[in-house]
Amino acid sequence: MISFDNVTKRYANLAAVDGVSYTVNKGESFALLGPNGAGKTTLVRLLLGFSRCTAGSITIEGLPAGTAASRRKVGYLAEIHRIPPYLSGLEYLMRHAAFCALTGGRAKKTVGEILEKVGMNGHEKKKAGQYSKGMTQRIGLGAALLGHPELLVLDEPVSGLDPLGMRDVRVLLEEFKNSGGTIILNSHLLSEVERICDSVAIMNRGRIVVKGELSRIVHGNETLEEVFIRHVEDKISAK
Repeated sequence: MISFDNVTKRYANLAAVDGVSYTVNKGESFALLGPNGAGKTTLVRLLLGFSRCTAGSITIEGLPAGTAASRRKVGYLAEIHRIPPYLSGLEYLMRHAAFCALTGGRAKKTVGEILEKVGMNGHEKKKAGQYSKGMTQRIGLGAALLGHPELLVLDEPVSGLDPLGMRDVRVLLEEFKNSGGTIILNSHLLSEVERICDSVAIMNRGRIVVKGELSRIVHGNETLEEVFIRHVEDKISAK
């Protein structure tokens, strides 16, 4: 589904991403982990075409990342997701529907289904300025799902959600995956990663320091958090 081939992104003398190679298979739920400043957000920006690689390449089902054709396959939820306060959730999703070439009755039907999926029925006509962080996040997830994407790229998707909301997001992502969708998750909430994802890559200082299936990385009674800390601390102390 996704191929990172020796991806490098430099800013002057700083390598924010330094020679990353990895493949995410179709139907896989994959987590990109690392401390702040590790290069995760830069790598996601390169995947989405918001920035260009200094060297290397990224493809989505064989299509170069950032092209119109590859973008049509992707739904994206940013960590800091904002809705103009003067728009209702319904108005916001209807505008996104238009971006996805959904119009008229088809758009209304799809938006209605999405509102039900993300648990925002009954709140869709409220202005976004009245929404809590969790409600804003639910609408943002709805927007990411609107175009029936094959790939979901989610940056801290449960940010601001209560335990019930977290559970609802897990169920949605499980449904998406079961329908053949692929997920890339960027999160600091490692307990959620363990529940949602099949595989992980841990980044530090622009490089991947460990990668693979969760079942092969986490052993015995060890937690993902312990694996994360061990590998990141090892790389810091080695400098």
